[in-house]
Amino acid sequence: MTNRPEIPGALADKASVGYVEKLEQAVEGCLKAMAKINEAHAPFAIGHELQVAELAAAIGKEMGLPNEVIRGIRAAGSIHDIGYVTVPAEILNKLGKLTPYEMVSVRNHVQAGFEIVRDIEFPWPVAKIILQHHERMDGSGYPHAITGDGIILEARIIAVADVVDAIASRRPYRPALGIQSACDEIAQGSGILYDPDVVKACLKLFKEKAYGHVYASSGISPTQHSTGTNT
Repeated sequence: MTNRPEIPGALADKASVGYVEKLEQAVEGCLKAMAKINEAHAPFAIGHELQVAELAAAIGKEMGLPNEVIRGIRAAGSIHDIGYVTVPAEILNKLGKLTPYEMVSVRNHVQAGFEIVRDIEFPWPVAKIILQHHERMDGSGYPHAITGDGIILEARIIAVADVVDAIASRRPYRPALGIQSACDEIAQGSGILYDPDVVKACLKLFKEKAYGHVYASSGISPTQHSTGTNT
């Protein structure tokens, strides 16, 4: 039997670091692939998950959260709507108002997303974040009407980023409403629907740190408004 050559300590450490980096790149690549599959099923959502992931990560950074927590927020944000692959495309891309049955189908995407990723051993609570990102502080959210701190912080952050991007971006049933409308929504819902600390950090990004340029560079006007009533 041929003996393996011994690897000097420094080289072994370097090899280990390289291996970990490749694993991290592989995880990131898998997440992007999952997001692309979702976008192919729901074309209106192209770019949405990535924008939510980046905004949520920026909020986490503004709140002073540890880098590892922020990495988990970015990972979960990049696939937070993966459950949409289980919703019929004709419902997701419908131009008119959804029927009660269709709304139930759409809302089920959080449970479906949880089921899709629950057995993947991420180093972060990705499945739980996906499951809870439509919960609201006052218990008016779904799927389990959880309140306050019962919702994990990462999900509370994704919730705010998700609402901001959804309002600021175009949807099948309406044009983009703009960043100002998005900021108004989370400000009005602060402490009721949304975590006030998360809202404070998010508003600071747009009002003091020019985060709105991300949307401006994407062709979404921060001042664009619409007469549509759906968000």
